[in-house]
Amino acid sequence: MTFGDIKYRLNEFWSEFRKERSGLIGLGILIIALLIVIFEPLILPWKDVNTKWRSIDYWQDNSANAPPAWTNAFTKLKAPVTMRLEDAKKEETELDGGIKLVTYTFDYHYTADKAPLDVILHITGHGDIPFQVAIERPDGETIDLAQRFEQGLSGQDIRLSIDNDGREAAFTFVKNYESQEALEQFSGKSLRTADVLFNIAQPGMAKEFKPLKGTYKLIAKAMLLDPENSSVEEPYIVVTGSVSGILGTDDSKRDLFSGLIAGLKWALLIGFLTSAISVLIGVMYGIISAYFGGAVDSVMQFVYQIVNSMPVLPVLIVISAIFKPNIYMLILVMVLFFWTGSVMTVRSMALQIKEETYIEAAKALGAKKSRIIFKHMVPILIPYSFASMALSVPSAIVYESSVSLLGLGDATIVTWGQILHDAMQGAAILKGIWWWILPPGLLIAIMGMTFAFLGFSMDKILHPKLKTR
Repeated sequence: MTFGDIKYRLNEFWSEFRKERSGLIGLGILIIALLIVIFEPLILPWKDVNTKWRSIDYWQDNSANAPPAWTNAFTKLKAPVTMRLEDAKKEETELDGGIKLVTYTFDYHYTADKAPLDVILHITGHGDIPFQVAIERPDGETIDLAQRFEQGLSGQDIRLSIDNDGREAAFTFVKNYESQEALEQFSGKSLRTADVLFNIAQPGMAKEFKPLKGTYKLIAKAMLLDPENSSVEEPYIVVTGSVSGILGTDDSKRDLFSGLIAGLKWALLIGFLTSAISVLIGVMYGIISAYFGGAVDSVMQFVYQIVNSMPVLPVLIVISAIFKPNIYMLILVMVLFFWTGSVMTVRSMALQIKEETYIEAAKALGAKKSRIIFKHMVPILIPYSFASMALSVPSAIVYESSVSLLGLGDATIVTWGQILHDAMQGAAILKGIWWWILPPGLLIAIMGMTFAFLGFSMDKILHPKLKTR
């Protein structure tokens, strides 16, 4: 087959395929999914989600079970959105004795009706460094929140939380406005630091929160006692809000949008790899069974009936429970059962092709059996395999999700089924955390629908008995 023949057949196929609206919808969704996988590093809000999905430290700055940020549009009182501040104004001051003072100033524009849950400073240090964190409010008040002296640093990340480290300073600030009687009802531990810092300074502020909106200056100071051997770098601040990201967070503070984007490539890999290998095996199995016939066909059909009658999901569950779950092991097991899907259809088509005149002519000319199969029969049946492959992709995705939902999936990767399993373990339905359940479930359904549309459309075009044009 020449390049011109391939080009002609592809053009002919496309002219038919573009008439199928469902096929075009499926193709469009698939192209979008592939683009997301290709540009995943640029799309992911949390870049290390693939390797640190189960790392507690990586997600510690987020709020647990936070709704998506866009839910603010449907509430009267606007909640603060979790955000990361990286643009800081840097100043260096030379002090007596060769000591250098490095000051980073971050601007935070506060417009919400509720206080943030926390404000967290991260900075990387080397050597022995005293740190100080302060906040300058829109009303001109400056509060020194926390001080810390870190020794022997060698590139560690220093984390200062105002909710923990600034609690005493916040209580001291409240004393300037509250009476002694009012303060007796509170202690330093019963007041959230952020509720004080973002509250209007007035009597009664300990009982009632009234947001002081405006621009806050978050000031971080680091004193380099030995500038030649000590330094600070990569400062940033995380403002932990009550709402977070595009799809919110789960009870482990993980960003669900990042998890779903990271899980897309595994859904496509599982679907494509399982369907491609199983359909290829099934097509060759059906052709060989039909061509040789007789005892060979009887034995092969007996094996087919045995494999086809075995339930896939229970076997997957048992194997995953016995052995350490691995994504490639799951794919292998699914291939061992999925290859039967296309056998009977291919066999019936191969039986018809076997009786064609050109096949008889090839036999008469002394052509080898392998040549007849691969030269004359396989090229005719390969187009059908593409339709069969597309139709088997949804099953592979759903089976993997089912196994992961039961907690028997590969824990080293992020899949949609595992996200649903975690939601089930976290009682997301009872807690009303719908953003933890609906998105992964919808994505599984949409991905299955995508390949079903593609498969049905290609089946109409490529399957002789289903052709409508």
